[in-house]
Amino acid sequence: MDSTDQKILAELRRDGRASLSDLAARLSLSRATLRQRIERMSSRGDIAGFTVLTRHEVTEAPVRALMMIGIEGRGGARILARLSGLPHIQAVHSTNGTWDIIAEIGAATLQELDDVIHRVREIEGIIRSETNLLLTTRRGPSRLT
Repeated sequence: MDSTDQKILAELRRDGRASLSDLAARLSLSRATLRQRIERMSSRGDIAGFTVLTRHEVTEAPVRALMMIGIEGRGGARILARLSGLPHIQAVHSTNGTWDIIAEIGAATLQELDDVIHRVREIEGIIRSETNLLLTTRRGPSRLT
């Protein structure tokens, strides 16, 4: 992937609904070149997909957090399955380093988030955790450099 491909990805992250003509003009590329590059990145797997976030998805869980979780022993698969079944857990990731699992949490209020955190900490096999609130999410760079 070259710098032009990276600029294309940045523009797509900033405005995924922009027309090819608008994107091509912003990037000083022809429409055909832009389309070819996007198709090539998609076929290589550099672009894994496109998505839409609805207002409902954003406003239903405005309080968001990442919970890093340490587990004891070999109960990882059981704990991953248990976490995945909780309604406020939006995604569960296995990881390396200090923490074994990272859970993405979405809640309507801080109290609801606090309740979820307490429920997770009560799961047998979880020995420690740290939770960080997500304050702002930027989908990509606001301007190209």
